[in-house]
Formats: sequence, C-alpha cells, structure tokens
Amino acid sequence: MRRNRPGRGRVRTAVACAATAAVLGPLIWLWQASLLPSAYSVMDMGYADYGGGPQGSHGSHSTGGAAAHSTGGASAHQGGRDVTELVADADRPADVTVTVVARKQRFRLASGRAFDGYTLNGQSPGPVIKAVQGQLVQVRLVNESVPGGITLHWHGVDVPNAADGVAGVTQDAVGIGKEFTYRFVADRAGTFWYHSHQMSHEQVRGGLLGALVVAPGRTEQAKDVVALVHLYGGVRTVNGREGDLQVEAAPGARTRVRVINTEYGVMPAWVSGAPYRLVAVDGTEVSGPAPVRDQAVAVAAGGRADLEVTMPADGSPVRIHLGGPAGVVLGSTSYDAPPVPRPAATLDPLTYGTRAPLGFDPAEADRRFDYDVGRRPGFLDGVPGVWWTINGHLYPDVPMFHVSEGDVVRMRISNNSGEAHPMHLHGHHAVVLTRDGVAATGSPWWVDSLEVGIGQTYEIAFVADNPGVWMDHCHNLPHASEGLTAHLMYEGVTTRFTVGGPAGNKPE
Repeated sequence: MRRNRPGRGRVRTAVACAATAAVLGPLIWLWQASLLPSAYSVMDMGYADYGGGPQGSHGSHSTGGAAAHSTGGASAHQGGRDVTELVADADRPADVTVTVVARKQRFRLASGRAFDGYTLNGQSPGPVIKAVQGQLVQVRLVNESVPGGITLHWHGVDVPNAADGVAGVTQDAVGIGKEFTYRFVADRAGTFWYHSHQMSHEQVRGGLLGALVVAPGRTEQAKDVVALVHLYGGVRTVNGREGDLQVEAAPGARTRVRVINTEYGVMPAWVSGAPYRLVAVDGTEVSGPAPVRDQAVAVAAGGRADLEVTMPADGSPVRIHLGGPAGVVLGSTSYDAPPVPRPAATLDPLTYGTRAPLGFDPAEADRRFDYDVGRRPGFLDGVPGVWWTINGHLYPDVPMFHVSEGDVVRMRISNNSGEAHPMHLHGHHAVVLTRDGVAATGSPWWVDSLEVGIGQTYEIAFVADNPGVWMDHCHNLPHASEGLTAHLMYEGVTTRFTVGGPAGNKPE
C-alpha cells in the first residue's frame, strides 16, 4: 500500500490555503474599502467630475472615497466660502414668520385612525406655509422630542444653500431641546413642500412633512386647493384625511388643485366630470396649457402638478383622482362623483403646451455630465448586497459634479438599474431637453423631481446660479439611503459639516 509522503500533504495544504486566500482576499479588501468612517465630509467622497470644464482650486479632490478619510470637513478644504455664509439678507425683516415644533408622538388622522409617528405643531402633515412671491420667509424649527435630530428641507425651493436643511451638508441635525432658523426669499411662485432631511427615509414616512405654497404677486381669480398625498402605515390620505377631500366650488368657477406627491413612486392623477389644464409642474407655470380629457398626469415622487378645472355650469361635481379611489371632489350642491378608472392615455409633458424662451442656450454648455444609474453586487459600509451604482461606482465612490457660478450645465441621466428612479436636484430647476433621444417640442418642461423609468435616458440643462454644495439623489428615499446619492459642488464653496460625527448627521 502506498503511503502519502509528508511533503505532499504540506503542498496540498498550501495549495488549499492559497486558493482560499485568492477567493477571500479580494472580498476582505472590498469589505474593508467599503467601510465608512464615523465622520466624513461629502467633499471627500468619491471622485471629481468636471464635465469637461476647468478644474479650479478643487482639482485635488480625492479619488479614494470617504472611507479613505478620517474626518474631512473644513480642515481639509481651507479657503473659499463656507455654506453657512450663503444666506438671505440678514438685515431684511421677515415677511412671513412661522414656528414649528417637532414631536415624536401618537396622533390621530382626521378620520380618527391612530398613528405612531411624528408631528409638526401637533399635526401631520404640518401646517401649510403660505407666502407671496418675493416675500422673505422665516421658519423657526424647534425639536421637542424627535430622537436622532431633525432638519427641514424646502423641496423645490431654490433657497440659499445654508437654508437647504440637509444634515451633514448644510447644517447639523437639530437635537432634542435645540432649534434652527431658516430664512429664504420665495422668489418663485408655485407649489412646493418641506420635509426632514435627517434619516429622511424614516422621518418623512413617519410624518415630518408639510406643504408650502407661494402665490404670485398678482391677484389670482381661481380658487386654490392644496392636495398633499401621503401614506401613513399604508393608508392613503389627502391632507392627512382618509377618503375624499370635499371642496366647495361654484358653477363656472376656476379651481387650481395643487397636487403634491410625497410618496416614493410615481402617482397618476386624472380628472372626471370636466376637462382640465396642467398649468404648472414642480412650481413652474406651463406655457400655453390646452384643455385635456381622458388623460392622466404622472406625478413623480417628490413632484407637484397644478391642475386647473372650470366647474360645469350645471353645478355637477368634478373628481380629481389621486392614485386611487380617494381624491378631491369639487362641488356646490352635490359631491356625488364616484371614482372612474384611470384613462389609458398619459399626458406627455415633452409635447404639451407651447414653446417659450429658456433664457439660456443649452447648446453652449460649459459642463456636460453623465449620471448613469445601475446596480451590482458589492459592499455598502461593510454590508453585502446588490446596491445602486452611479457611473458604475458604488457609494461612497460616486461623482462630485464640479461647476462654477454662471456655468450652463447639461446632464445626461440614464437608468439601467431595473427599477424606476425619481431624480431630485437640490437648489436648482432643470429643463428637459430630450427623452430617449426625442427632443422636447412643447412648453419648457422645468423640473426638480424627474421620474426616470427603466431603460430611459433624459437630457436636462440648467444654469449654475445658486452657489453651494447640493445633493443630487433619488427621491425614492430608501434608494438614496442605499447609495443613490451624489452632489453638485460649486467652485470656491466648502462645508464644515460632516456626515456622522457628534451631531449624528444622517441625511438619508
């Protein structure tokens, strides 16, 4: 009988160890490389993308990701303006002054259903904040009992960067017993909303949100109705109310219904009982909106759509359907307007309305960026999974899009991830140029929340006219917390704040 030689056994053991190391070694390295430090600056994340423009003073931007840095922050980026300096006129008195007190508590919806979540001034949604175009709005946020801190982000409002309300980027989260004051000029009339940007995927769902309406300086003849749609524990509500919101509207009267989609997916809205016009998208008026029948409007997550209805002369009611059986019913003598199925056709903003000047030439872009959303296996902060990617990179090794003030910027957003993504750029409105290579021919389609469907590609453009460090992320907020987040960074602007750290900043 042949016996194994001792040397041969040692060789087999060495080969097995080498094979194990060859498999586990790269995995251990990837795991280690994905770990995030306890505090890091978003300015140290990923790699710099200059979009073909000049590199400027931030040309030494890291390419190693946040995990390569222990603290980051202002100490690593001396010079320039800190985001805290980008504020509204400090000497100007406020025209609208509001205090909101945030609490974690059990509360009741208008229907009487109890819900464990968060409130602002004892209610959710929080109070509707109203202003007139050009007024300076001042909101004092007090955290009475929300654990982990809170902020307020003014979704769709191009505020000064210091008022953007993003924990770890423009401020620290406001802890229990503390407060923070936001100041901004409401220089764009339209429908907007506000919500927490600290642990947003959990706090927004829990009720830390509300509507913001900026009326034009001129007198409006139409009746005005806010319709904020939110799910509380899976229960669909309009302005916190289960079932229909009934609003009196006289025969022949014009009514503007301001639809706000606070949820994570696209929401169809349609009208039965009368034609309607889509008069505004994401706070921007539509040029030449024509009457529409038998078509739904797709409202992106985080997006808004203003629908104007002229009530029938015979006094019959009109129903605005908001993603399901519940909606807004306009009427006078009767509110008997039963739900009807969603129309097969969907209004296309790419061709709706009439053309109008943009105010800049996208063909003369100073920067051109790609934002390609994908998905692949890997580690995110040490956790294995199948994660979102941006331009093939996993968070935090994602692009920091660099611009200079005054730049004309074009961005190509493509979605090859297998799921739809509502993309939201803070601090700016962008105009849609093309979808899947087809050019826009209708009214300029200005957005701050753009639904990018599976396999779709959009080209958008904007002017870099609001200095700061701005998030550019998916507004399906769990997706953002899973790494679908990048930033737009202006030349000469820095931030002293860090994600994590003593304040426990967790923007998503």
